[in-house]
Amino acid sequence: MSDADLVVVGRFNSRFEADVAKSALDAAGLDSMIRSDDVAGMRPPLSLTNGVELIVRADDAMAAREILQQPK
Repeated sequence: MSDADLVVVGRFNSRFEADVAKSALDAAGLDSMIRSDDVAGMRPPLSLTNGVELIVRADDAMAAREILQQPK
């Protein structure tokens, strides 16, 4: 899968928030991944540069956004 096939469906201030959102997508059967520049969680302050992004396949983007917009 190339980067062109991937879409950012959420940006978060912390890896924890991104993990919670990823769990919701996982529960719905959607594959996703977290991208951040915090050195795999070892340097959390670095994630403030670009935030923490939740990424899915372009084909799953609409469904993922609908899931993420549901009230918690």
